[in-house]
Parts: sequence; structure tokens; C-alpha cells
Amino acid sequence: MVERIDPGKSDLRLQMRGVCKRFGATVALDDVGVEVAPGRVLALVGENGAGKSTLMKVLSGAIKPDAGEMRLDGQSYRPGNPLEARRVGVAMIYQEFSLTPHLSVEENIMLGMEPAILGVVRWKEVRRRSIEAIKEFDNPELTPDARVSKLSVGSQQLVEIARALAIGCRVLVLDEPTSSLTRGDVERLFEIIGRLKEQGKAIVYISHFIEEVKRVADEVTVLRDGRVVGNSIVASISTDEIIAQMVGRKVEDLYPRSARHPGEVILDVKDLSGVEKPRSASLQLRRGEVLGIAGLIGAGRTELLRSLFGLDPVRSGQIKLGLYAGPASPVRRWAQGAGIISEDRKEEGLALALSISDNVTLSKLRGFGPLGLVLPGRQDRAARRWIHKLGIRCLSPRQPVQSLSGGNQQRVALARLLQHDVDVLLLDEPTRGIDVAAKALIYKLIDELACGHPPKAILMVSSYLPELLGVCDRVAVMCRGRLGPTRNIEDIDEHKLMLEATGQTIRDPAGEVKS
Repeated sequence: MVERIDPGKSDLRLQMRGVCKRFGATVALDDVGVEVAPGRVLALVGENGAGKSTLMKVLSGAIKPDAGEMRLDGQSYRPGNPLEARRVGVAMIYQEFSLTPHLSVEENIMLGMEPAILGVVRWKEVRRRSIEAIKEFDNPELTPDARVSKLSVGSQQLVEIARALAIGCRVLVLDEPTSSLTRGDVERLFEIIGRLKEQGKAIVYISHFIEEVKRVADEVTVLRDGRVVGNSIVASISTDEIIAQMVGRKVEDLYPRSARHPGEVILDVKDLSGVEKPRSASLQLRRGEVLGIAGLIGAGRTELLRSLFGLDPVRSGQIKLGLYAGPASPVRRWAQGAGIISEDRKEEGLALALSISDNVTLSKLRGFGPLGLVLPGRQDRAARRWIHKLGIRCLSPRQPVQSLSGGNQQRVALARLLQHDVDVLLLDEPTRGIDVAAKALIYKLIDELACGHPPKAILMVSSYLPELLGVCDRVAVMCRGRLGPTRNIEDIDEHKLMLEATGQTIRDPAGEVKS
């Protein structure tokens, strides 16, 4: 049962009631209501397209609702634009930062809100207020004069939060705040959220990671198809129940695992080294299995896959792919039966301005017309097959990929590998930035490929340890450019993986060191 907001509650910081928004014939928000009290964290979750972003754009003043009302500390709240929202204490921090890289920390913190007299900026006041804001974080990187472009991603995010604090925010919205952070930065962010709660800030936390929601939030509101389908106290609802509300069906098992029967070795790597990373990597990948590569960001996992596929140069070592030995160019790797999904799908994995049909078929254009010609109708027929199989939400095969959601873009990238019919799939963070339903489909597809006829071999890099343990048959850990031994899933857990990833020694119960 969805709870309704009581407009008479005086202890609430933010109330949104009956919010509706249409874009032409599309209903983006349908009678949506949320509420959050001071010193509380409300998690807002839902699939891509569920209405989360639209709702937050209404809150921040970026778009005007067709109907509904909002209250801030009991007073009517109707911002005309984001700057007006910030001035009354509603700050939104997007997944893509809105910083000006060439300016200093203090200039970014006060940008658009500079104290001035007759048009002259009071720089002493700018310095005072920026120092007051950044002292909350105890981060040596954050000094008023530091140039933002020189800061780490985690520190840049803190500048965004400091900007919100400097204006005296009452409501702070964090949109996918951990998507580009290291594990250490994530922990620091959670500590900061805890301090902001103690200060009485009301926080709206948007995330695809349900485990994060369970850890950081007090309440959770679930959106599906533009409507609220669940309001719950986080402590009283399970992860599976949240996912079931998001996707509209019961989730028995997020990580399907059919009976797998690994066959012959199809990828054999010995002592592989690149120009900088990897420093040393050896592995064997068999048909019919999923081998996971764990490790911290910067450990060399992406470089390993790029070296295997010929995108980065190989300095030494051996690579044997099926009957082919030695390094090769990406074109030859495609011909030899290997394909890759890049970690950065927007910059490397897809041609965003081209259509779904073009992206699906680009790596293998033979057979789409006589005499080397490519007939669009034949391309479209091939694309429709994968649109149907992978559930790609689109208007037609000719729709530009850049107009699709992140989850659907990732499905297009997978469709290209399936269309090419490769034997070895190199998957670099295949579920990053996509919702739970899209992840579940990709997990199911990986399982089907590993158990297919013929079975595929899959090498998968992921920073999300539950995903590796749920999907893979074996896992190896990369640390500082060196790949450790592979272990069966039954012999490893998240704690052991993290110990290896941070360069610590694993000991068995008898106290003996395990390599």
C-alpha cells in the first residue's frame, strides 16, 4: 500500500504531493508524492525511465510540473529555475558534475552566488565562506586556491557538496553519487552523509546500488513507470522486495546459474605485460565458463582487456586465442572470434550519433547486400532480432543510439557482439550505470551464452564484488598491475577478494599463507 503525504505534517523538511508531468503523449510523472524529514536520508530508486530524474528536475526548478504542490519546511515552494531553488536551500548534485574545471575551488563554490557590492565581488567573503564549507571534509586536496581540474574525482564531488553547504542548503539531492568513485571515496562520502544528517540536512539519495541504499538511507521510495509503487522504512524491507517493486515482478534469483560444463582452453595468457599495465598477467579461459577479474580502480584490469584485444600495445608475454598466437590488432581479434565491450561505452563502445542498426552491424558488414553493398533494410532486420531478444526500448532500428537510456545503450553494445557471433567476450564493467532490471537481463544473457550451443567463453571485469561472485565460475584479483591466481567461487568471498585487491595476504584458518 502506497502511503500518502499528509500536508499537515510540520516536522517534514520537504513534501511533494500529486506531482504530474507529461511530455506530449508520454506520462513522465503521474500523481507522485515523496517526503523527507530533517536529518533523514530518503533513497529514490527505480529503473531508467521510471521518473526519478524528471521528479528531481521539478524539485530543482529545471522543469515546471503540470500539476501538484511542493512544500519546504511547511511553506509553499515553487522555484522558477535552479538558481532560485539553490537560493532557498535546495541543491542538486548530478552524476555529471557541474563544475568549471579551470577555476579554483573557492570560485566554484560561490559561482553564481558571489557576495558583491555594486557589482564588485567581495573576495574576502568568498574566501571565508569557502573555507567554512570545505573544513567539513578534512581533505588536504581541498584548498581555496586549488584548481578543480587538478583534483581527483572524489575531491571534485566534495567541491559540489561544499557549494551546497556554502549556500546553506536544507535539502541535498545526490544523483548516483558513487558511480565514478573509488571504494575509499565511497566510504568517505558515506561518512560525510552521516555528518550532514547530524546537522539536520534532508538528503535525497538516488542510486542503482540497492546495497548502498540499505546502508545509507532511512526510507526508500520506489518509482515505476512514473508512479510511486512503494514507500518503506529501509530496515523493514529486503533487497529482493525493493527490486521486485522496481521491476514489477518477483525476483527469485538475480544471478541465474545454469549447469555449466567448461570445455577446452580458448584463451591462454602467460606473463603478459603492457607498456605500464598490466605488469604481469597469466590466465586460462575455457569455453562454457565465466572468469571474473576483480580489483580496485587503477589496478590494471581495463588495461589487461585492452591488451588482449589489441587496443593497447603488448611489451612481453604470450597470448593464444584459439588457433592464433601472439598479439594482434582489434580488426584481427574480431576475425579471430573475440569481441569487447568497453568500460566507457559513450566514448569508445558506441557510435552515439549513428542508429541502432549501424551500431549492431558495424563490426561485420558482410552479407548485408550484393557486391559489397550494405542495404539498410537488411541491417534493420538483423537489428530487430536483437531489439526483440534483448528488450531494447526504442522507436525503430533507425533511432540514434544517443537518444536511448544507459541500459538500452549497453544492450546495443552487447547486441553487436552477439551479431558478430564471437567466441570470446571481453566485458569491461558491463553493468556500470544501468538499473537493476537491465542488470538482471545482462546476467541472464551471460548465463545463456556460457551454456549455449556452442558455449561462449566470457572474461568479465567488474568493481561490484557481489556481481562477480554471483555470475562467475572463477575469479582472479588484480593488484597494482599484477593478476593473482584464479579461484573457484566456492573458495572465495567478498572479504577475501578485498584483501587481495588491497595487497594484503590471505591466511587460511590454520594460519598458513595463501598465495
